Amino acid sequence: MKRKDFENELRKLQVKLVRLQTWVKATGARVIVVFEGRDTAGKGGVISRITQRVSPRVFRHIALPAPTEREKSQLYIQRYIAHFPAAGEIVLFDRSWYNRAGVERVMGFCTDDEYERFMRLVPPFEQEIVDNGIILLKYFLDVSQDEQRRRFADRIEDPVKHWKLSPMDTESVRRWWDYTLAYQEMLHGTDTPQAPWTIVPSDDKRRARLNLIAHMLGTIPYEKVKVDLPKVPKAEPRPKGADDGLPARHVVPARY
Repeated sequence: MKRKDFENELRKLQVKLVRLQTWVKATGARVIVVFEGRDTAGKGGVISRITQRVSPRVFRHIALPAPTEREKSQLYIQRYIAHFPAAGEIVLFDRSWYNRAGVERVMGFCTDDEYERFMRLVPPFEQEIVDNGIILLKYFLDVSQDEQRRRFADRIEDPVKHWKLSPMDTESVRRWWDYTLAYQEMLHGTDTPQAPWTIVPSDDKRRARLNLIAHMLGTIPYEKVKVDLPKVPKAEPRPKGADDGLPARHVVPARY
């Protein structure tokens, strides 16, 4: 897909995202969207397009770092629940409690007992979320092995993408099949009628972003809310003796 075509379609979807935002604020709806997937699959990219034209007070992007020592002593799910939405909020989890079934499972950061307990408790936990009136959507972005290798190579070559690289991430290349088996088991055990998974093929990033956003908008039962837009008033006349400029001693240099 050409960039111009992508941006034209994205613009249309972003207008609808603003309408969704207005509906969420007006109705007090609560929405959780979980973004999981393979490394380099484009979770951050689609979230940035979703949040580009909306309010961060409504659309909250949550990307938690590794747990602190204090958090390790808490209930596993506790630090995620702390970020759940209040009325009029949409929370976008850039990775979520499913870390336990993915990274932690493959890299040995949890025990077999902890993993099995997680898999046993997730379906009733998500049932409780839905029963509480929260709209819960779960997306898994999938990318092919060759495309993942290409994207990692691109990150190595591009200085502005170096922050996306870590030994933990690149290890996913070597452990491709370990992650494949872990994700297959995760999806099989947690794809339930009340909280189903939706797979997003993402070798084509632009199409994947548009398809995911369109699906999200089509799944959330929002309606267009009439907005009373303010009119721009006339400025008051300039007071006698008032200057246009501001009396700052330092002004940023005009280098461009």
